[in-house]
Amino acid sequence: MHVRDARADDWSGVSSLLAQLGRPDVRGQTDEPEHRHAFEAYLARPDTIALVADDEGALVGFVDVELRQRLNFLRAQAWIPDLVVAETARRRGAGRALLAEAERRARAAGCWGMSLESASWREEAHAFYESVGWSASGKAFAYSLTGEPWPPASPGAR
Repeated sequence: MHVRDARADDWSGVSSLLAQLGRPDVRGQTDEPEHRHAFEAYLARPDTIALVADDEGALVGFVDVELRQRLNFLRAQAWIPDLVVAETARRRGAGRALLAEAERRARAAGCWGMSLESASWREEAHAFYESVGWSASGKAFAYSLTGEPWPPASPGAR
C-alpha cells in the first residue's frame, strides 16, 4: 500500500470512491467536467491536502484535509471532509495509512488537532476511528438549502 499526493489524473478513481462513500455519483453525468475542474482546483489550494492509497496501481483509498482556522485558536485545525476506502480493499491498511499520512502532514502544517464527521449509521467506520485513537466528540447536524439529500442515506435505505 502506497500513499501519495492525489493528482488531477486520479479524478476517475476518486470520483468512484466518493460515490461509494455516498456522495453524488457524477460519473458520466453532463456536469462531470465541472466536478473534475472543481477537483483540480481543490488540489491547487494551499490550505488542502489530498492523498490517495495506491495498491499496485489500483487506487483504493482517498482522504482530503482542509486546514481551517477557527476563532480563538492561533493554529489551524485539520478537518477531513472525505475518507474512503474501496469496499474491496477494506481491512488491509489503506485507511490506517491514509490517516497516518494526513496526521503527519497536519502536524507539519502546525495544526492543533484533527476532526471529521461520520454518518451515524457507519458503525464499522466508527469502530475503525476508535481503533486508531480517535474519540467521538459530538453530533453533527445538517440542513440542505437546495433539497439535495445530506447526509448520505445508509445503503439499506437507498
